[in-house]
Amino acid sequence: MSTATILDGKALAQKMQGELKAKIDRLQPQIGRPPGLAVLMVGDNPASAAYVKGKETACAKIGINSFGKHFPTSATQAELTAVIHELNNDDRVDGILVQLPLPDHLDSIALLYEIVPHKDADGLHPLNLGHLVRSEPGLRSCTPAGVMRLMAEYNLAAAGKTAVVVGRSILVGKPLALMLLDANATVTIAHSKTPDLAAVCCQADILVAAVGREQMITAEMVKPGAIAIDVGINRITQPDGKSRLVGDMDFDGILPIASHITPVPGGIGAMTVTMLLENTVWSWEQQL
Repeated sequence: MSTATILDGKALAQKMQGELKAKIDRLQPQIGRPPGLAVLMVGDNPASAAYVKGKETACAKIGINSFGKHFPTSATQAELTAVIHELNNDDRVDGILVQLPLPDHLDSIALLYEIVPHKDADGLHPLNLGHLVRSEPGLRSCTPAGVMRLMAEYNLAAAGKTAVVVGRSILVGKPLALMLLDANATVTIAHSKTPDLAAVCCQADILVAAVGREQMITAEMVKPGAIAIDVGINRITQPDGKSRLVGDMDFDGILPIASHITPVPGGIGAMTVTMLLENTVWSWEQQL
C-alpha cells in the first residue's frame, strides 16, 4: 500500500532560515545595519503570545532585530495608530506586523491601513494585494506564499492542474487562489455556501483546506493521487484531557489516497513564520 509523500515544511523552513542568515551576513556591511521587524501585540491571548515568541526567536536566530511592543488589553486605537506611525518613520524597522486577533474594541483593518505598504510584513495592505492581482513584484501574504514555496521545493508544478481552495479569507484563501492562478493552475474557490463541496473537492489535483474546522476534509473528498495542502491549525482536547494540534484534513484517512500531503504541525505553519522573515529581509534589501 503506497502512502503519500509528506511535505516537510519544518525542514524547508530551517533551510530557508539558513539562507536568509547568510544573506543578512553578506549584505549587512553594505546596508550598515541588520533588518528590523516590529510585532505589535495587544492583550494576553496565550496562543498569540506563543506565536509572537516564536517569531522573535526566529528573528534572533538569523540576525533580524526585533522591536516587539506589547500593549495591555485596554490599549486604544489612537495609541496603536501613533505607535505604527512612529515605526513607519523608524529607519531601523523594515517590517511591521499587528498580531491578530485583537480585542473586540480595536479595528484591525484600520490599523493595517496605517502601515506604510513597503513595511507591511504580512503582505495584506491593499496596495500589496493589488500587486499580487497584477502579478507585480511586492510583499506577499505569508501563509499562501509558504504554500507555493513548499510546493516548489518538491517540484510540484501547478501549471495545467485543477486546484480547489476551500476557504476564502483575505489571509489565505483569496491570495493563494491568485498565486495558483499566476502559476497557471485552473482554480476554484469553495466555501461554506458551496453546494456539494465533496464533489467539487474530488475534482482537485491540488486540494487546499483553509477553513479552520478540524478534520473537515475527509478521505472521500480527495481524488486519488491529489496533492493535499492543509493550512488549518486547530487545537483539540483528547479523551485523556491533553490537547493536540490537528489540521482541517483527516490526515490519517487521506495519507493512503493523496500523492503528497502536508502534516499538522510541521507543514505550512512552519513556513508562515519563515515567509514573514523573508518579507522583512526583502524590504531591507530595497535599501540597496
